[in-house]
Amino acid sequence: MAHRLRPVGLDFVDTAPVRLIFAQEMSAAPDAVFHALNDDVPGWAEWFSAVTRARALDDGAGRDIRLKGGGHFVETVIAAKEAEVYAYRVDITNAPGARALAEEWRLVPAGGGTRVQWTFAADGSALFRGVVRLARPGLGRAFKGAVTELDRRLGR
Repeated sequence: MAHRLRPVGLDFVDTAPVRLIFAQEMSAAPDAVFHALNDDVPGWAEWFSAVTRARALDDGAGRDIRLKGGGHFVETVIAAKEAEVYAYRVDITNAPGARALAEEWRLVPAGGGTRVQWTFAADGSALFRGVVRLARPGLGRAFKGAVTELDRRLGR
C-alpha cells in the first residue's frame, strides 16, 4: 500500500538517521554522467539493474520509479546542478515503515573522468532503519554494477 513520506530537502542527505554512502570512479566526464541521470530518466532501466521502469514527471521535476521486487517510488528532484549533483526525495512509496527517503548523486572530476558518490538517506521505523542497514551490501553491489554499466553505455 502506497503512503506519503515526510518531505525533506537536500540537507536531509547529511542529517538522516541512516546514511549509506558509496563511491566509484568512472571514465565518463561529469557532464555526461549528469545528463544520463537528469535528462534520460527512462534510460535508468537500461543501466541500473534494480530499476524496471523509470519515467520523468512534471517536465523532469519528478520521477516515477519501479524496482525489481515491486518497489515503487514517486519522487521530486531536489537538486540538479549540471556536472555536480543530482538528488531527489521520495514523496510516495509502498516501502513499509519508511518516513523519509532521499538520494544524492555527487559528481566530482577525477583522473579525466568522474568520481560518483551516491548517498542513500533514510528515516523510518526502527525495523525499517534496521532493514536499510542490513541492505547495505546489496545496495553497494547494485550501485557498483549501475555505475559500471552506465560508464560502458556512455563510452559507446
